[in-house]
Amino acid sequence: MIRTAVTENGVVRGLPAADPRITSFKGIPFAAPATGKNRWRAPQPVENWEGELECFNFSPVPHQAPASNDDQSIYHLEWSVDPHLPMGEDCLTLNVWMPAAGQQNMPVFVWFFGGGLQVGHTAEMEFDGERIARRDIVVVTVNYRVNVFGFLAHPELTKEAPEAPTNFGFLDQQAALKWVKRNIKAFGGDPDNVTIGGQSAGGMGVCAQLSAPSSKGLFNRAIIESGAFAAPYPFEFGLTKTMEEAENNGVEFFKFLGVETLEEARAIDGLTLRNKMLEYEGIKGWAQTWGEVVDGVFSMRNSQEWMIDPAKIHCPIMLGHTSNEFQVTPMAKTKEELEKIATELAGDEAGKIMACFSEPVTEDSIKRDGEICSIEFGCRVAAHVNDSEAEPVDMYYYNFDTTIPGWDNPGCFHSVDLWFFFETLAKCWRPFKGEAYDLACSMCDYWCNFIKTGNPNGKDLRGDELPVWKTYTEAEPNRISFRKVPEPELSPNTDLVDILIKCFLKRKGASI
Repeated sequence: MIRTAVTENGVVRGLPAADPRITSFKGIPFAAPATGKNRWRAPQPVENWEGELECFNFSPVPHQAPASNDDQSIYHLEWSVDPHLPMGEDCLTLNVWMPAAGQQNMPVFVWFFGGGLQVGHTAEMEFDGERIARRDIVVVTVNYRVNVFGFLAHPELTKEAPEAPTNFGFLDQQAALKWVKRNIKAFGGDPDNVTIGGQSAGGMGVCAQLSAPSSKGLFNRAIIESGAFAAPYPFEFGLTKTMEEAENNGVEFFKFLGVETLEEARAIDGLTLRNKMLEYEGIKGWAQTWGEVVDGVFSMRNSQEWMIDPAKIHCPIMLGHTSNEFQVTPMAKTKEELEKIATELAGDEAGKIMACFSEPVTEDSIKRDGEICSIEFGCRVAAHVNDSEAEPVDMYYYNFDTTIPGWDNPGCFHSVDLWFFFETLAKCWRPFKGEAYDLACSMCDYWCNFIKTGNPNGKDLRGDELPVWKTYTEAEPNRISFRKVPEPELSPNTDLVDILIKCFLKRKGASI
């Protein structure tokens, strides 16, 4: 059984996974520690090592807000069960799960975690790659810098490295993909058959890589889980900033730190910087402070507009959402306020929007008639644009809508589908029954078929044909809804969504 691999920097030794036919390597460095002069710098090369590097444990978690046993929020109950995980800037590592029997040229799946670009890490237990690796796929999960460590911008940084002034977290992801291209053969993987995937902010990372000209050639297909946001109404998500906005924020943060130069800021130890960041966020507002920067180098535009980017990387895409996440409504309480929004969106055609709301128009009816899932909206925009292109790509759309057990009756909350796609239900505290395990197996089968070929259809782990999952187009909005079993269906459509798609494209200046 293969337990070692030779990378460009030296030999790594892994351990048998729960299934000894799989070997896991944890904490392989793909870039030098982001400490000292490497803080707020593009990922730097790893130094070679002598002998075997024991890759038995996850590396430190990227610096972020700490978990707490006292926190009773759903996400801490679900995943942050260990508040004592070590954190640090020596976190630019990745983890590999591979079949240990010596297979070659296996498909590769590279995963980016979520967490609003503020928190998250690869040691989360739902991201165990073993079940996917059992299907003859090499799985890679990537640590990347988040919050101020990953997305600070400052005039001094721009002057120092105009070729990589910010977006260090996305550059980390890209550096990991380049590492995969150079090294994955040593783990039995095919560097020319790579699928990238991510959920929530990890899905945003996928969108960012799809929009980055410098990422062309690093992957062959993409999975975007609950990360293809689009705003149907006139507001924008706060995670993307212009370079000027981000640099001004960086200047203000340095003032808050009490430093005048980049050198002084880099001299602050990581834990102190993390704590000062949390104080600053308490003043400025969480997730409004650090995020993607349209820097004109890596990021040419808001990556959430990837679907209307004429220069985007064209490849097969799987995307979707859970049934209880990111519902948005017009920010209006009266008919007059709604008419103002409709006019702002549609001008002389505002009446078409108003006709979608029942009379009398009240605060309750506005919420009821105007509620839209912003991720489903993003998927529909993507299909609309894809249909108009000279060479449309295959696009597969899903809705996760099964029953989630537990004393908290949570519904299909944001991120719960991760347990299913990774087929890691056994690690969850919730009292799932057999039918949930069957559904997870099918979902993982679809995922793995897509990773292998760009098409989710085919046989399941038992050798039976999966229900047919047709491509999603505007003319035929096919999707799979994951309920007790996978159910092929047409995505529900409304006149309001059709109108708002046209308004969105016009607002963004898309020539569709």
